[in-house]
Amino acid sequence: MITTNDFKTGLTIQHDGNLYIVMEFQHVKPGKGSAFVRSKLRNLRTQNIVDKTWRAGEKVETAMIEKQKMQYLYANGDLHVFMNNDTYEQLEIAQEQLGDRLNFLIEGMEVSIMSFEGEILGIDVPEKVTLEVVDTVPGVRGNTVTHATKDAVVETGYKLQVPLFVENGDKIVINTQTGKYSTKA
Repeated sequence: MITTNDFKTGLTIQHDGNLYIVMEFQHVKPGKGSAFVRSKLRNLRTQNIVDKTWRAGEKVETAMIEKQKMQYLYANGDLHVFMNNDTYEQLEIAQEQLGDRLNFLIEGMEVSIMSFEGEILGIDVPEKVTLEVVDTVPGVRGNTVTHATKDAVVETGYKLQVPLFVENGDKIVINTQTGKYSTKA
């Protein structure tokens, strides 16, 4: 058990039978009344984001989430197969549990499988991934408006905005937290 005063970004907690990860928090001490903690939580089972306000010092149960490094092998219909590189044990995870992480997943990538008491919650992909652009329109010469962008599709099928100089076949770095273009690889 911890108190809401001990909140940190990335902390996992149990509340009302659900598992949450703290995405943001803010301690507020108004001039009048008692202090409280505003938080933004992500439900680890449904991936929904919830805003919750707590009394300062309120007790909350922590959740011990296990993370196991595994390599993504391939998709088998709606199931995705991962392998532990030490034991060669394979694990299948349903597409619904992967959520938006599927946009950044390529074969051979090393990820962390998150589980709680044997229940698979999902995966953690690296903060930045390098993917190849497979479809984009050519940049128009002379179209040099500051920060001009165009649509592009990467090898996983994910669609995003990229600068005009990015061409088909280019490798780009994408921030998996925001889903936005970072740099050209």
